[in-house]
Amino acid sequence: MPRVPRRPVPARLTLMVTAVAVALSGCALRLPGRAADDRPVVLTTFTVLADVAQNVAGEHLRVESITKVGAEIHGYEPTPRDIAQASEADLILDNGLNLESWFEQFVESVDVPHVVVSDGVEPVDITEDAYAGKPNPHAWMSPLNVQRYVDNMVAAFSELDPGHADQYAANGAAYQADLQEVQDELVDGLSALPEHQRALVTCEGAFSYLARDAGLAERYVWPVNAEQQATPQQITGTIEFVRANDVPAVFCESTVSDKPMQQVVAATGARFGGTLYVDSLSEADGPVPTYLDLIRYDTATILAGLTGDAS
Repeated sequence: MPRVPRRPVPARLTLMVTAVAVALSGCALRLPGRAADDRPVVLTTFTVLADVAQNVAGEHLRVESITKVGAEIHGYEPTPRDIAQASEADLILDNGLNLESWFEQFVESVDVPHVVVSDGVEPVDITEDAYAGKPNPHAWMSPLNVQRYVDNMVAAFSELDPGHADQYAANGAAYQADLQEVQDELVDGLSALPEHQRALVTCEGAFSYLARDAGLAERYVWPVNAEQQATPQQITGTIEFVRANDVPAVFCESTVSDKPMQQVVAATGARFGGTLYVDSLSEADGPVPTYLDLIRYDTATILAGLTGDAS
């Protein structure tokens, strides 16, 4: 599978891995709370995966996330504590599709089973700029893809903890039913739009899978949150797309500035449809404390913006 070009791993990360490995070999690092909870530990790379995994695991596994709420996943820089977590886990889950290149060096240095939850998902390639032809990593933004994630988690958890395999399968099936309901509501809601207006315009190209599975054309200002600085050409191209398709509303993600998209709004008269969540959940009292909350929030925001039914 093609791989997104990666920046060289910083020398400080190499030194960090070495230092933490030495500390762990002498039992110098011990994470709090583990001794009181003897359930197997499943470690995920970001909060969205952790929440999905917790729904499948139920009470039988302890699920943790390396990155915390609000973190921008693409440019994350690991810490010594992250490496300690990886070393003490019983199973590591990552998204794959080149999302967590920052994690590869030290995940390969620990003797822990490792599962890529996007295995089996049909990739959508990025179509523009330096990343053209590489797989878009945001597969979890389609509820249909997350059903595949669940299948992979059920299989991994059943292998890790065979005594609760039936419970993992039941939890997974119930969660997949919830995901299908979100997918059906989105498709049904979009059916009222004229075909040429069934378009999703965002700051980052994070919705390729959702757009594909819901029958939406997709346009974004930049493909991946690597630079986060929109070029005049990117903004101009987005403006032309919105005008040509009479797109009623445009959107931006919570982890980046919406200033480039506001330029599109000013130039086209399209509404700013709202902020969408992608790479991280919110705190418990925020708008998207779980993945189901996130995908329901995003689909409701998209439908309201495009159909003009915002309350």
